[in-house]
Amino acid sequence: MTDIRDLHAGWMDDPAYRREYDALETEFALAAALIRARADAGLTQEELAERMGTKQAAVARWEGGKVMPSTRTLARLAKATGTRLLISFAPVPAVGE
Repeated sequence: MTDIRDLHAGWMDDPAYRREYDALETEFALAAALIRARADAGLTQEELAERMGTKQAAVARWEGGKVMPSTRTLARLAKATGTRLLISFAPVPAVGE
């Protein structure tokens, strides 16, 4: 059986695939940060949803990258996980770096 990581590594050689993958970097990073905040707080998706006054399915959509949460939602999530929301901007590296 082929591992998805091996497939991904091969696909990254395709410029069109890499361009599309790179375009989703922000969404991947946000989803990973949401999962990390929840996990570090020792919460399940259901427990986080209860603390936020929402449903587990909503948390799953945010963590799966299917829905981009609003800043208001991110602030509620930070409060529910005992963290602080920080938003920053970073320069985009020049092509070829």
